[in-house]
Amino acid sequence: MPIQEIRFFGDPVLVTPAALVVDFDKELRTLVADLTETMLEAPGAGLAAPQIGVPLRVFTWNVDDVLGHLVNPVLVLGEEIQEEDEGCLSFPEMSYPTPRSIVAVAKGFNMFGEPITIDGTDFLARALQHETDHLDGILFIDRMLPDARKLAMKEIRESDWFNEAAHIGQKISIKESPHSIFGRNT
Repeated sequence: MPIQEIRFFGDPVLVTPAALVVDFDKELRTLVADLTETMLEAPGAGLAAPQIGVPLRVFTWNVDDVLGHLVNPVLVLGEEIQEEDEGCLSFPEMSYPTPRSIVAVAKGFNMFGEPITIDGTDFLARALQHETDHLDGILFIDRMLPDARKLAMKEIRESDWFNEAAHIGQKISIKESPHSIFGRNT
């Protein structure tokens, strides 16, 4: 499967909620394969379809050498929160403390339309939340506490990848997130 281009912060597809998958067909299986190959090549712990420009509710993960994917996920989050460093392939070489629930249960479907449930703790829970956020148009900087977000935005504005996109005329918009920053998907 071909490696896809990963979209960087500033691309409108990253802040647009993705559509539900309704057809569990060969195209969906190809998308899952492309996501998996692109994620492994990057390398990353997860990759959501909007990150390669496909506005569908699909993501892959690679945590503790276990590969997986989920279609049309719904999360149930635990009460306990941890703030650990988190990065994102759409924000190259950045990592900042981001609050997330320590436990996440994700329900959805595999690429064949069969229902599945993933019980995640610690890093897997963080990955499930991060990738589901992508499907809702929420970025990890939206979840950061204000001081960390301020530092991250400064690093973004000074980064080569962000300035190259602006230089070639890519329309870039930065706005304050309307989403909660406390690691909850509502």
